[in-house]
Amino acid sequence: MISINYSQIFGDKRIEYRGSELHNGLFRNSVHSIQQIAQTRAEQKAYYRFLRNDKVTEDKLIKELACRCNRLSKGKIVLAIQDTTEVNLCMHRNRIDKQSGIGDMADGKNGLGFMIHPSLVVDAISCFPLGFSHIKVWNREIDMADKHVRDYPNLPIEEKESNKWPQTSKATKDSLTEAEAIIIVQDREGDIYEQFAKVPDEKTFLLIRSKNDRRTEDKESLWKMLSQAQVWGYYEVHVEADNRRKTSARTAVVEVRSTSATILRPKNHNNKELPPVIKVYAIEAKEVNSEAENPIHWRIVTTWPVEDFAGCSCVLEWYTWRWQIEELFRTLKKEGYDIEGSELENPWAIRKLAIMMMDVIIKLMQMRIVYNEPEGHPSPPVEAVFSLEQQQCLTEVNKKLEGKTQKLKNPHPVDTLKWAVWSIGRLGGWKGYKSQRRPGMTTLQQGLAKFFDIYNGWELSKDVGTR
Repeated sequence: MISINYSQIFGDKRIEYRGSELHNGLFRNSVHSIQQIAQTRAEQKAYYRFLRNDKVTEDKLIKELACRCNRLSKGKIVLAIQDTTEVNLCMHRNRIDKQSGIGDMADGKNGLGFMIHPSLVVDAISCFPLGFSHIKVWNREIDMADKHVRDYPNLPIEEKESNKWPQTSKATKDSLTEAEAIIIVQDREGDIYEQFAKVPDEKTFLLIRSKNDRRTEDKESLWKMLSQAQVWGYYEVHVEADNRRKTSARTAVVEVRSTSATILRPKNHNNKELPPVIKVYAIEAKEVNSEAENPIHWRIVTTWPVEDFAGCSCVLEWYTWRWQIEELFRTLKKEGYDIEGSELENPWAIRKLAIMMMDVIIKLMQMRIVYNEPEGHPSPPVEAVFSLEQQQCLTEVNKKLEGKTQKLKNPHPVDTLKWAVWSIGRLGGWKGYKSQRRPGMTTLQQGLAKFFDIYNGWELSKDVGTR
């Protein structure tokens, strides 16, 4: 596998080499435990020292990720998808160092940990993950006063936690200099007037689900104006069953409207230097003729020009690609690497380990997306993820996994990543039938762990054979 290039990042070749080795170990083993990743006690200590080293900072790790993402984004229209997740370490409160890098969580009682707010970049044409333009990691104070004591509503945004949205948007603009265009995608928490005032430019656009029913230049409600706008058309979407909410699968018919509008700065806004009006486009996607308890109803506000049904459909599809960042968080936590189960005692080390894990998870996401692309769509080469030696081992594994019938043969060319993912998915428990749902992140993670167990034995047998 191609090692991550930490060259000239930390100013020490030994540290850079150890970082690349830890990164590769995370990919090979798909676990959070340094003890399981390390082959020897000396290697285990070296990894601990790497994560605690003052030269290995969060900023340097994030900057390296952003530089790499910028190169991959060259000449592309990209989506930069933002969201927040909490890493709760309360189960380790008796042994973890609480001096710094960690603090109270949202519940204010039992929670102890830190927050991660990444900007996940994907190709706007194919949804292929390219990396991260920025990752904001922070913690609240221990025993922090509540919002009423701090008079939170009247604080300037720079002192609010919600500043994570415009702050990450600005960092994304600054880092993705090679992209043709950047569409920043956020959920309702990102509906902040400061963002619409400061972030958009000739190549940077916002796409945010509306939370606030803003006033328009015509003194109307934006939502009311949108509900009365022209209907462009309808489309159908399959809604999967939700066992937690006890809802059945259904095919929803969605009505699409849009309008352009000029929104006004909120009357009670404490920053009067922001522009008094901003032009936006608004889209409504509303499920019709439905008896569902929670029918689909999205209102999207964007600075990306929308003039017809095709434009609306494109923006709505981009918004649905937010599932990618939810997949990232699930794989980082309980359904994958389980960062919250880390045995490390130093919060700063756990935070740096989380950043490295997220970088590794991108490879899993790339593998899944590649395999979900339609037949005939070009696949990246297999060497994008696997080394020549690993490809040779995969060839032997593939022979064992293929069945006697044509339906159970690997249908992809051997030099493509799709060919490798077919075998990895099979190792993870996927049966390989076209009629079956394609392998997901957990299946691929389990398949990778099994493959590298096989690969380690394969390498040992080669070494014995040459003696």
